[in-house]
Amino acid sequence: MKSNFLNSSLTNIYSKPASNSEVLSQILYGEKFKILNKKKGWVKIKTNYDNYIGYIKNDNFYENFKPKQKIFKLKSKIFIKKNNKFLPTKKFLYFASGVSYLNKYKNFIEFKKNNWIKKSDTKEISHQEKNFLKIIKLFLNSKYLWGGKTSDGIDCSALIQVYFYYNRIFFPRDSKDQIKFCKKKSKKRLSKGDIIFWKGHVGLCLNNSKFIHAYGPKKKVIIMPTKFAINLIYKTAKLVVKKISNIKNY
Repeated sequence: MKSNFLNSSLTNIYSKPASNSEVLSQILYGEKFKILNKKKGWVKIKTNYDNYIGYIKNDNFYENFKPKQKIFKLKSKIFIKKNNKFLPTKKFLYFASGVSYLNKYKNFIEFKKNNWIKKSDTKEISHQEKNFLKIIKLFLNSKYLWGGKTSDGIDCSALIQVYFYYNRIFFPRDSKDQIKFCKKKSKKRLSKGDIIFWKGHVGLCLNNSKFIHAYGPKKKVIIMPTKFAINLIYKTAKLVVKKISNIKNY
């Protein structure tokens, strides 16, 4: 089964072939997927990176595309070139999107016909960012959005996955699958990089006392004292910690 690559900045993945169905996740520009079947303007897909299955609208997509760079900025503004001047549009490419340039001009690269981004917003596709806090803290104060995976809206499990996706290292999309995938930490004392799981929720320890998560009740990505967050989640949702792992193990 051949692979395809998304040819738009961002597309929702739906649970059913209908716009009023649940948004399960999103797919970014240059992300690879396989088409399982087509149905009346909809395509059932399976993503190559995390094997996520759902429906996207039958938008444009590439069949032959090899990303050579990836976006290392929350939102990289798209420009059009006119009379050798670059004019900003209202469109963006999002963090970790894969691109391949057609042309270079000054400090810009053309990734699609007359769609340009700043070269400084990109890294080589092989670039590895081992500092997980550098990536995850980029999303601080981003809006919480169920199924979202960009700075315009992100959910708790995507906030953890984004570090792995940028580095093109497999990590499951949903917290229910992440908790199964992750190994339980042997030491009970909390430390930097600890991933804390509840039923249906997940977040990350910045150190032994601070915790970052995309938290629905606060409607954003927020940093809290770790013990406060654990007590708050128990008090408001009656949820207890199910597992603690560490991001450096993967």
